Amino acid sequence: MRPLRSTFICLAGVFLGSALLAPLLYHLAQAAAAQWPAFHGLAEQPFRRYVNRALLFTAILGLWPWLRANGLSGWSDVGMAAPFRQWKLIAGGFALGFATLAVAALAATSFGPRDWSLAQSPALYAQHLAKAGAAALVVALLEELLFRGGLFGVLRKQWRWQRALGISSIIFAFLHFLDRRPDAPETVTWISGLIALPQMVHSFVWPEWFPLFPNLILVGAILAWFYQITGCLGASIGLHAGWIFWVKSYGFLTTAPASAAAASGFWGTGKLIDGWGATLVLAVVLAGLMSAPPADEEKAQ
Repeated sequence: MRPLRSTFICLAGVFLGSALLAPLLYHLAQAAAAQWPAFHGLAEQPFRRYVNRALLFTAILGLWPWLRANGLSGWSDVGMAAPFRQWKLIAGGFALGFATLAVAALAATSFGPRDWSLAQSPALYAQHLAKAGAAALVVALLEELLFRGGLFGVLRKQWRWQRALGISSIIFAFLHFLDRRPDAPETVTWISGLIALPQMVHSFVWPEWFPLFPNLILVGAILAWFYQITGCLGASIGLHAGWIFWVKSYGFLTTAPASAAAASGFWGTGKLIDGWGATLVLAVVLAGLMSAPPADEEKAQ
């Protein structure tokens, strides 16, 4: 089966499977809470959380069959050979990711509407550091394995890597718009997930999609380019983690202006990555990478 066709079949399977799985997980949590009080917190989570977790679970479950169907059967095929030997690439990537979005954050607070808010207690800083660090590591590892090692790796088996980079980056960007809060169902039935998933896609309007959508395409392109020129995922994982750490920290370390309209202009909102300032920073990083040759010329074909 051709890689792009198999990719869309896999995506359709993930969406359908997660939509059908989410109500089952929800009812299992309710039944567990009725028997054991320790599950009350889980049972009280909104239904959209179950949809999100079901999406992640089905994506991970379907990853290896999809990769094997496209000829990627080992860790080395998805850039994860000898991961503990990649620590220098991971550290270097993290430093670059942290530094680049630090530039965007400094520019937004110096010339834009946001202000630094650094009066939190040491306990809050420690708590935030632990949560942001853990989220950065887990999300970066999973998304790089799925999108660069998997999606980009599969697509470049059919096309030149530059074309595979573009298509995989667009898919990567689009899937990040499945985070809108759907209407909470009055009663969760087996079709509730099928109803909630379309509602999770953001409406195609300027403030919601731009400049965030092109920024995410740039993010995907940079991460895939690093994978291509290094031959492994270490640098991409580190870079991605550095960016996620800043995205998680920006809203914690800064405050929004009094005017809501001012917060959504050139410099974006507390997300940091949704401003045109971030676009300039990411474009500079990508331009610098364009001068670096691929590590494996066979993969470049």
